[in-house]
Amino acid sequence: MRAARPEECAALTDLCLRSKAHCGYDAAFMDACRAELAVTPAILAAGPVQVIEAEGRPVAMAQVVVTGRRAGLHKMFVDPAHMGRGHGRALVDWARATARAAGAVEMDIEADPCAAPFYERMGARVVGDVPSGSIPGRRLPLLVLDLRDG
Repeated sequence: MRAARPEECAALTDLCLRSKAHCGYDAAFMDACRAELAVTPAILAAGPVQVIEAEGRPVAMAQVVVTGRRAGLHKMFVDPAHMGRGHGRALVDWARATARAAGAVEMDIEADPCAAPFYERMGARVVGDVPSGSIPGRRLPLLVLDLRDG
């Protein structure tokens, strides 16, 4: 695991798109999400981003943004060919430790519906929903991970 680098924004964007498409979304849906899933230098500057790489390319990533006692888990994606290898768990553990170290006590996760069960297995609980940033009228599960627990 290592910090993301600005010169790999295009590769990280591709990773986000591959991971999102794994949920079975069609081309029109993916086109609508493209801007929101883009990784830019400004995104990288907003909070630490960790990358897991294999064979010299990013295969998983996550970002933590901390504001006071709350954190947000952003842009957590795993390449479909690398799912089930513990990368997601490793990134959640990293995010939890990073947010705690910055003073956060809870971490918000706006999840894709197909990813929500994973976050629940990591200890997060669904507390409501939020509007999609890409698809008008679509709602996404909002989960909270208590950082005071183990």
